[in-house]
Amino acid sequence: MLRKIRIVFAAICFVLTTFLFLDFTGTIHAWFGWIAKIQFLPAVLALNVVVVLALLLLTLLFGRIYCSVICPMGIFQDIVSWIHSKSKKNRFSYSPAKKWLRYGVLAGFVILMVAGIDAIALFIAPYSTWGIIASSLFAPIYQWGNNLLAYFAERAGSYAFYTTEVWLKSGISLAVAAVTFAVIFILAWRHGRTWCNTICPVGTLLGLISKYSIFRPVIDTVKCNGCTLCARNCKAACIDPKEHKIDYSRCIVCFECIGKCRQGAISYSPRNIFKTPEKAAAAENVAEKSTLTADKSRRGFLSTSVILAASATIGAQEKKVDGGLAILQNKKIPHRALNPKPAGAMSIKNFGDHCTACQLCVSVCPNGVLRPSHDLMTLMQPEMSYERGFCRPECTACADVCPTGAIKPIGREEKSSTQIGHAVWIRENCVVLTDSVSCGNCARHCPSGAITMVHSVPGDDSSPKIPAVDTEKCIGCGACEYLCPARPLSAIYVEGNEVHRTI
Repeated sequence: MLRKIRIVFAAICFVLTTFLFLDFTGTIHAWFGWIAKIQFLPAVLALNVVVVLALLLLTLLFGRIYCSVICPMGIFQDIVSWIHSKSKKNRFSYSPAKKWLRYGVLAGFVILMVAGIDAIALFIAPYSTWGIIASSLFAPIYQWGNNLLAYFAERAGSYAFYTTEVWLKSGISLAVAAVTFAVIFILAWRHGRTWCNTICPVGTLLGLISKYSIFRPVIDTVKCNGCTLCARNCKAACIDPKEHKIDYSRCIVCFECIGKCRQGAISYSPRNIFKTPEKAAAAENVAEKSTLTADKSRRGFLSTSVILAASATIGAQEKKVDGGLAILQNKKIPHRALNPKPAGAMSIKNFGDHCTACQLCVSVCPNGVLRPSHDLMTLMQPEMSYERGFCRPECTACADVCPTGAIKPIGREEKSSTQIGHAVWIRENCVVLTDSVSCGNCARHCPSGAITMVHSVPGDDSSPKIPAVDTEKCIGCGACEYLCPARPLSAIYVEGNEVHRTI
């Protein structure tokens, strides 16, 4: 019964967390956005003391329930392992903990985070890693499926679905997601929860606490007949059948051992449940055991999604044409001294200190402004670029979903008066001067009225008009850069502010 309850809750958490990265309508976020905020690392970076203490208390009481029920990366490994168990049963065996590796990785993770090298450290954080995989590999499949439904619905006279653009936000992001997915898939396929119990810093940290958990799986040596069935089904490889011991730091309380034991020798009980002298003596030879198997056939579809996702995202790069006649040259990303951060980030430093690079804000950005960074120091963390759209002053989607405080909640009025950067005009790129045409696109579409057209030669009313930027009014939305007709580089681009300010 405990195992079934765990699987139900794990399935719910896994599906909802994954759909946070797939949903482009905002429906899932409106109802279940809190799922991202109860993930351990986002809660720590957001300084959400209530959530962090609740997760630590949950671990102290019941063991690593977080790893088996809440963490999407842990549940994904259970799915992969369950698929393999259909063809090869009882394939696991006890393996001593690799403490030097576990605590070495944890120490390195903490050092990198303290040193501000978050981009490298976050590659092994479970929530951010799953976010990268879901947004880069699974989201394109989901969007193409939606577009297919919209196609057939439209021909049936229904508008229950609408199409959305599918595009490759970052080649590096796709490559990182594919490699990470493959590594974790192979490890889970062959060894179960190896990633959780050797690499994952959150699992190691919670394992230190779960060693002292009050409720735990325990082995009654009086009933045990030494069949080793529990150890052969433990994906955490934490049950020593010879010594009748369980490594509680690696046990994830999945209850598989309880379900597999035919003698009823394993129970989930408080530490001091044994009262009689006979059982008290037996209890001294007892430790804990936990395997990580998630018995859910309806989740097996994820095994082939990486191949489909790669082909879907690459194939989605459609050509842009002008009226269906001439192919337009794509814009290039200009070099910026400082990349602007979304309103609500407050500063580049605050954003870097709190961002987990989970890609949640990238997934929900309706205007295509946010995409993963290629810079080594901020690798995979979102950055703003305006080749496909601009940051609309009324849109607060990224701030609404950020679980870490990297982008703090912000109202529409406040966002409209927050300067995240300022526009810079490049004279040699402007079509007014290079092609001798009249333009003014940047001035017409500036939502803050920060750009005016002035004569290129002061006092000469016959000279062509060029844009002049009032940096005191500009909020850095990027409408001017996006709508500038100059190719391949816009004649006007946004330079970020190190610290945001109110205008």
